[in-house]
Amino acid sequence: MRGRSSPRPTQRLRDFHGIHSVAPQMFALFERLPRVALSEASVLIRGETGTGKELVARALHDLSARVKGPFQALNCATLTAELLASELFGHVRGAFTGAIRDRPGLFRQAHRGTIFLDEIAEMPLEIQARLLRVLQERSFTPLGGTDTVEVDVRVVSATHRSLREESREHRFREDLMYRVRVVPLFIPPLAERSGDVEALTWHFIDQHAAQGRRRIERVDRTVMDALLAYPWPGNVRELRNAIEYAHAIGEGPDYVLDDLTPELRGEPPPRVLPPPVPVPAATLVDAAERARIAEALQRSNGHKGEAARILGVARSTLWRRLRELRLA
Repeated sequence: MRGRSSPRPTQRLRDFHGIHSVAPQMFALFERLPRVALSEASVLIRGETGTGKELVARALHDLSARVKGPFQALNCATLTAELLASELFGHVRGAFTGAIRDRPGLFRQAHRGTIFLDEIAEMPLEIQARLLRVLQERSFTPLGGTDTVEVDVRVVSATHRSLREESREHRFREDLMYRVRVVPLFIPPLAERSGDVEALTWHFIDQHAAQGRRRIERVDRTVMDALLAYPWPGNVRELRNAIEYAHAIGEGPDYVLDDLTPELRGEPPPRVLPPPVPVPAATLVDAAERARIAEALQRSNGHKGEAARILGVARSTLWRRLRELRLA
């Protein structure tokens, strides 16, 4: 039996450089971005995972005078210190094992453009010192090189952590914090963006319909209640994944509660048992022999000599195995 349906929102989503929202909190950010883009100041974007920090960085680039220049992006949390240094500043051939040719690095590739450093709080301290020099002197030296490279690059960075707190804990250089945090921008989490859960849900539904997949005509009220009650730690990215999951799992023109993930339904995820610990082969052999000896002793009413005859072994052999298997 059909339940009550959730009406489609009447307010139209605003598309700001690929960022979709109906929330006043996001509109305030949209109005601020063009002004910030005209500046050459370094920008630090604060926001939870999945809120669209790279989209904001790209919008800053596209709205700036550097729009005709390159836009380079790198997640600082995914690389070791050596690889991160190579990615950012490049290296010369022979700088380290495996460096078989010169590599320019992202700062040189982003010359007269913008470089976006996501999760900058994860950057190792030794790389932070090199980044500070780029911001102060607009130059750097590739790994293994001696020649200084001058660059004209605007740095936009992002983090879900507080750089002030990281600095107090001596995990992030204070002087670098003041360099990258000239203009801080904050992206509100999805759960605090008025109307965005409903509007984005239908936006992602329509995207799937445009791809010729399952066409949804109505969303059950219980589904929307579950979506609105969920805290969305993964924000817009998690909502998009939830709708894709519902499309794949369910069938028919209605979104119903069973189409949602267990977390959204308020249920714990299915318990996955750990794989069984493999039993050594010797243990299995001993267990089988124990069973055979026990059966022979039962048949012989406990007479060792008769049990040895049943098993086809010498009496001394049976006694030895009884001691080894602790059956005596």
